[in-house]
Amino acid sequence: KSPLPPEPQLAPRAAMAMEIASTPLTGGNPLASPAAKKWAMFTFVMTYVGYAMNHFSRKCYSSTKTLIRDSIGLDAIALSQMDTAFMFMYAIGSIFSGKLGDTFNPAKVEAWGLIWSFVCLLVLLIGVWTSMAPSVAHGVFLVTWLVFGFAQSTGGPCGTTIVGAWFPDKKSRGSLFGFWTTHQYIGNIIAAVVTAIILGQGVTWTWAIIIPAVLNLIDGVAFFSVPATPKEVGIGVDASKPDAAPGSAIGFLDALRIPGVVSYAVAFGGFKLTNYILFFWLPYFLSTNFSPEATQLISTMYDVGMMPGGIIVGYISDLYGGRRACVIATFMAILIPLLFVFAEYSEVMPATVVIIGLLLCGILIGGPNNIITSAVSADLASDPSIGGNTRSLGTVTGIINGSGSIVAAFGLLAVGPLQVHYGWSSVWYLMIGCTLMGTLIMSPTVYKELYHHGAPAAPAPAPTQPRGYQAVRQEDSKA
Repeated sequence: KSPLPPEPQLAPRAAMAMEIASTPLTGGNPLASPAAKKWAMFTFVMTYVGYAMNHFSRKCYSSTKTLIRDSIGLDAIALSQMDTAFMFMYAIGSIFSGKLGDTFNPAKVEAWGLIWSFVCLLVLLIGVWTSMAPSVAHGVFLVTWLVFGFAQSTGGPCGTTIVGAWFPDKKSRGSLFGFWTTHQYIGNIIAAVVTAIILGQGVTWTWAIIIPAVLNLIDGVAFFSVPATPKEVGIGVDASKPDAAPGSAIGFLDALRIPGVVSYAVAFGGFKLTNYILFFWLPYFLSTNFSPEATQLISTMYDVGMMPGGIIVGYISDLYGGRRACVIATFMAILIPLLFVFAEYSEVMPATVVIIGLLLCGILIGGPNNIITSAVSADLASDPSIGGNTRSLGTVTGIINGSGSIVAAFGLLAVGPLQVHYGWSSVWYLMIGCTLMGTLIMSPTVYKELYHHGAPAAPAPAPTQPRGYQAVRQEDSKA
């Protein structure tokens, strides 16, 4: 008799899912099992790398702006319009990407965003390689950067939704998201270093665009294997009971009614414009006083400072019971005089002082920006006013991030003309005004946290016609 054929080997994802499914539920925390922790770490790393790829792409572009200008013949105003096109569609895309992530699978939405980012960078390269005429390149790149903005918008809302599903602990939410949001600065720093190496070694500068394009494609394909929720791999699911309907994703109007969403969304506009002026224009500004290689390395100091900023704000806000608005307002109040110093003396500062100032700016700007679009959004998405709907985090994150991006998009449109007609000092004063505006808008939330923090919120009204998951829960409670 012929020997029995060998048993087929399970794929890693299927094997881990079987291990989870074979473990009996004991009523404890299903996310505490060893297999669940492996999946949680896998999703954390993949979402971290995915968002880092987004910023790797953007930073490589911003770091080669002057070279793109010289190769194609685009002026500062045309580059400013490209930034505005990107930010405008990024803003719209953030809102709809969050909704798409709550409605469909957020991991697949983010995967397609990475793939389309590759396509847009490829179009930019084709324009450079073919020496496209400036008038044609201007129109083609504007349209391409609109698509690029939408593609890049998927990373924030969808990634936050996935991480929120795998790490639901509210007590450590600030610290966790503070660390997770360092992904963007890792991407920025690696991009600046890679670009500096390419320029320093005399390699064709287009490699600074080719490398992120290819990595976005690879990461996009790999992202299809990311489980968006623990239930996708059998964690927290009792096989003896039929699956409950997941319920409907929260609507935009319902999300806007959540206390604090509108004020954070408007305030974040001012903060994000300040951040994105430095993100898109800092290398361009530094290039007026430093060599291309020094410009890339000095500009990374801003990103280096932003990395610990989110961790510091997250940890302090966790330490003080989730009073995140108070910590954010404190950081912004310290930032304003520092921006004033740059406005008056940035063009005569020695390199050492510029580096120290950019490090401090990174900490003070990065901390609030990181926490608002992660831990703050998660806090708001768990507000009692939405009755425990778990499919709301992407929409809330998208509204806040998208609203901030809309303000940043129109604000970036003013940077080019301001810089040309009034000098860089006027740009720094624009950042001061944006920071002050955002801080003042947050003042009612700060007051509430100082004097009414922990007050019980009004419960959500009972729905007249319960549907989906809520309906199943109510039927189970009556049984």
